Amino acid sequence: MEKSARRAAVRDYKEIKSRPGVYSLTCAATGQTWVGNSRAIDSQVNSVMFSLRHGSHRNRDLQAAWNAHGEAGVVYAIVEALDDADMTAIGRDTWLKERLRHWAAALDAKSAIA
Repeated sequence: MEKSARRAAVRDYKEIKSRPGVYSLTCAATGQTWVGNSRAIDSQVNSVMFSLRHGSHRNRDLQAAWNAHGEAGVVYAIVEALDDADMTAIGRDTWLKERLRHWAAALDAKSAIA
């Protein structure tokens, strides 16, 4: 890769704005659901799937479901994302906590973080 192309790619990557949001993981076989929140919801799937694939996820129940049913048996979904860039950091954190509680109750879900 040329230096100028590499610099452009790095610059474009740094300009990507992260969106906070709430995600869910559902075991297709059992119907169990787990919810979590993230300040960067669009890239959270990478972190979750990496830890599950390597058997190191913090939530033992979720990891057990993954081990029993495999990658195809656990579905990741973005439940809600915030697109308001004008919100303060404290406002985003408060919003994330409130929406996590809401979706945990609405989906009858457990915490993905445990």
